[in-house]
Amino acid sequence: MTISERVFERIQQMGMTQKAFSEKTGILQSTISEWKKKKTNPSSDKIMLICEALDVEPEWLLSGIDAAGSRSQTQDYYMIKKDTEIGRLISCYNRLDAACRNRVIGYMEAFASLRERTEDNG
Repeated sequence: MTISERVFERIQQMGMTQKAFSEKTGILQSTISEWKKKKTNPSSDKIMLICEALDVEPEWLLSGIDAAGSRSQTQDYYMIKKDTEIGRLISCYNRLDAACRNRVIGYMEAFASLRERTEDNG
């Protein structure tokens, strides 16, 4: 099954119209119709918009494998939206030089360790 086939299958499962999907994602209806008519897949810049609108994980959309299912392994990566707290943290971290990054990681590990000790002591 292709990416676009999974998109249309999920739209149908959710009882959503292509118009509603278009409004929710900001993707033009003509573009969505083209995926169906020409059996093409969405461009990579649309993947996260689609996943959010259809409440699915990118792994499922791209491969058909459910990350929560028994066939998958624990992932070695995170997918984080830039406008979240963690996304902002990563953006700031990426602007630091290597020495500052190491200091930040040291501080975070120290805080996490302190919290764990506090929780263990009651």
